[in-house]
Amino acid sequence: MLIDQLKRRQFITLLGGAAAAWPLAGRAEQPAIPVIGFLHHDHASPDVGASVITAFQQGLKETGFVDRQNVQIEYRWAENHYDRLPELAADLVRRQVAVIIANTPTMQTAKAATSTIPIVFVSADDPVSLGLVASFNRPGGNATGVYFLIAELEAKRAELLHEVVPSAAAIALLVDPNFPSADTQSQEMQEAVRSLGLNLLVLKAGAAADIDAAFATLVREGVGALAVAASGFFFFQRQHLVDLAARYGIAVIYPWRDAATAGGLMSYGASPFDAYRQAGIYAGHILKGEKPADLPVQQSTKVELIINLKTAKALGLTFPITLLGRADEVIE
Repeated sequence: MLIDQLKRRQFITLLGGAAAAWPLAGRAEQPAIPVIGFLHHDHASPDVGASVITAFQQGLKETGFVDRQNVQIEYRWAENHYDRLPELAADLVRRQVAVIIANTPTMQTAKAATSTIPIVFVSADDPVSLGLVASFNRPGGNATGVYFLIAELEAKRAELLHEVVPSAAAIALLVDPNFPSADTQSQEMQEAVRSLGLNLLVLKAGAAADIDAAFATLVREGVGALAVAASGFFFFQRQHLVDLAARYGIAVIYPWRDAATAGGLMSYGASPFDAYRQAGIYAGHILKGEKPADLPVQQSTKVELIINLKTAKALGLTFPITLLGRADEVIE
């Protein structure tokens, strides 16, 4: 009798444990939502982070994915410390994310970290020459993405600057020596300035103190027209650049609209919103099972001209009516 009671108690205990485990097993069997790793060289400030994240999430939404609903985005920001990128990329690989989103300074790090996890890049540099893809039409590996114009626009920036400051005998170009396209940017600007019959002064800045030194050189050399080349570092330093231009009375053209809206004279460059939106669309396609090798590299050709008339007035400059008519936005 006692033995029978003990057996019944053991059976009930086992049955209770199994019943308690059933909900856990059910939960474990539910498929986990895919994770996207977002690797960026900059930092998650409201202006930098919000603009690219909004664009990327819009592209994802167009393919049916919404963050925290049916997909999760893990952000990794290097805060302009490039030495942190390998570990940040390795962390995303350890997380076994479904796809990695990378920009110009981070895409080669991501490519070095994994040959299997799909990578969608937003590149300001030719991805073929960097070895990221075999060709634009047939990427052939685990990476594809969006290529937007950067160095190719230097000639146009020189022309615009010449229209606004026609009396300038020389134009200066500020380049970031750490940016992959720095040499190409300088070459493109050199050809453009030479075709205008002007002289070019190339200045390099890889740190904040270098920017101050560059403006001191402009003043010393009497060069009042400057084109700032694209780079993540300069974007991060754009307010500092705008303030120095105002202090020394120098006409400056920037590659990003954010500089013009922050008080810069004018900007002409590719639309980062459009590029990151396209990257979001590609990430959605990959989450649905498409392979990077089969997705052609997209070219984002949308460019914007932004003019700040308030700054022009402070500098004593007048924009030609024809140029104002071509602007995408005029700030008064």
